[in-house]
Amino acid sequence: MNQELSNYRLFLADEEATVTLATALAKAIFPDLSESYEPDLSHFSGARIYLHGDLGAGKTTFARAFLQALGVKGRIKSPTYTLLESYNVSRLYLYHFDFYRFNDSDEWQEAGFEEQLLDQAVVLVEWSEKANEQLPPPDLRLHLNYHEVGREAVLSADTDKGKQWLNNLNSQTKA
Repeated sequence: MNQELSNYRLFLADEEATVTLATALAKAIFPDLSESYEPDLSHFSGARIYLHGDLGAGKTTFARAFLQALGVKGRIKSPTYTLLESYNVSRLYLYHFDFYRFNDSDEWQEAGFEEQLLDQAVVLVEWSEKANEQLPPPDLRLHLNYHEVGREAVLSADTDKGKQWLNNLNSQTKA
């Protein structure tokens, strides 16, 4: 009997390991991902991934690699100063938020970002804790923690979708 995963933990020795994890998670969410990717969104109900960790832990590195795996071309900027970078690949909307500069949990709503949290979008949020409980719950949380010479990555599923993605990820890594 296959048990559904709600947590997935691994050691990331370096930046390349972070990129590998991000690429694998993109494939876990979109199993038919390929170079000629044309996403079938007929059954896609969005993805919300919240990234946690100290400054320099690898959140933006993860987000860049994840977005590249989904087909974003060109330079992927950190949204630290702009708060939001948006991308479109085919009919897939991708939003990368960074709330590090927020001083008040209401600022994300005052900035008018609620409309970017569409059901059919992929949303990555760095520093989601700065918005407190005002954001919709994520499907998945990624915690990146300093550990010896690398990082420990802990993925936690908050929804059934998130659990499925962790099972897909686990199957990929065991193959």
